[in-house]
Amino acid sequence: MASYDVVVIGSGPGGYVCAIKAAQLGLKVAVVEKRETFGGTCLNIGCIPSKALLHASEIFAEAGHSFGELGVEIANPKLNLQKMLAHKDATVTANVNGVAFLFKKNKIEALRGTGRIIAAGKVSVTGEDGTVEEIEAKNIVVATGSDVAGIPGVELEFDEKVIVSSTGALELAKVPASMIVVGGGVIGLELGSVWARLGSKVTVVEYLDTILGGMDGEVAKQLQRMLAKQGIEFKLGCKVTAVTKSKKGAAVTFEPVKGGDAETISGDVVLVATGRKPYTEGLGLAEAGVALDERGRIKVDGHLRTNVEGIYAIGDVIAGPMLAHKAEDEGVAVAEMIAGQAGHVNYEVIPSVVYTSPEVASVGKTEEELKAAGVAYKTGKFPFSANGRARAMLKTEGFVKILADQKTDRVLGAHIVGFGAGELIQEASVLMEFGGSSEDLARTCHPHPTMSESVKEAALAAFFKPIHI
Repeated sequence: MASYDVVVIGSGPGGYVCAIKAAQLGLKVAVVEKRETFGGTCLNIGCIPSKALLHASEIFAEAGHSFGELGVEIANPKLNLQKMLAHKDATVTANVNGVAFLFKKNKIEALRGTGRIIAAGKVSVTGEDGTVEEIEAKNIVVATGSDVAGIPGVELEFDEKVIVSSTGALELAKVPASMIVVGGGVIGLELGSVWARLGSKVTVVEYLDTILGGMDGEVAKQLQRMLAKQGIEFKLGCKVTAVTKSKKGAAVTFEPVKGGDAETISGDVVLVATGRKPYTEGLGLAEAGVALDERGRIKVDGHLRTNVEGIYAIGDVIAGPMLAHKAEDEGVAVAEMIAGQAGHVNYEVIPSVVYTSPEVASVGKTEEELKAAGVAYKTGKFPFSANGRARAMLKTEGFVKILADQKTDRVLGAHIVGFGAGELIQEASVLMEFGGSSEDLARTCHPHPTMSESVKEAALAAFFKPIHI
């Protein structure tokens, strides 16, 4: 029976990063993966393919609307959806092959099949042909990620052509004339905006009174206005009671959460994007004695240890935001702790990005959270409309907002809606990781002309007064 220092179940961002880090630290590592390719949901049917389509659809939309203002005169652009999807597939292939290369480089053994914990220290791997191999592991890391969640109380039949999950929404053979998106969160808005830019009439039905629940309220409202200008319709505060297929597509029935008459709307495609659930079924967790919480997530302590010695869990299967980079940080921390080092994850500084156009990015506390906690804070804002580089690129929508402690000036949160927000947020993340103040950020020299100057100006607004507005 083969024996390893670490066996990682799942090769998504958390799993493969954990495996690589453990191998770099001198441990003997194996990864169990049931897919044909590595990378989990993120690389295969999530983060990476969706970003390829988001970027391609943004270029298509810009060619049809913005190029003329820049003096680039072209005929109406023609969509070649098959070629766009091929670009998406090529991007995925390059990334998953990259992980396979890294496994070989770091001498990580890849075990193809479905992993199951038999007991502490033992894992079985069932191959596609039904053969079962048992292996020994001094340490087991569960990194199996998450799966598509349905709509509570609503029966769904995903055919991935008419009623689709995020997976099917990445593979549509043609642009639907109309699409209904159930769920106004990150996945629904990102994929809905892809098809809206390519010509679909998109309607978003959301249970809450706001999109992007949990995001800064002011930012969410601003993004909704921007997306509405792009043609996306919103029906907020609505509870979906049925999703049914018809000869011409599908219909969604919903009613106001606060009471009122039900309404039914039809579309060629219905995308159900109501979140994800931890993938813990069939892993042998109950038999091994691993405790789960009320939402089916694996319980871990501050060192990512389960209640069973030698078994750890990271990523979407435990509490916290379901973000690839959060899982990666946890993977590194677990590997370091197993190797006898002091691994750590700072959950207060995990940035989040919504890759719509424009983007939304956030790190730290929102205004709503600070108010609820009774924290005295000050706000600094700066609009991109006052930024020279933004004007030059026709990217003046949105703003930067910095939240700092009223007494200490320590930055508690940063929120950006606008072009390149996902890249701009990181300087706020670095600042917060080192406990920096808005004055620290405001007094740091920024290159001119750049969008990043708006971050500096927002910090100036929190610390004293902005210069350029």
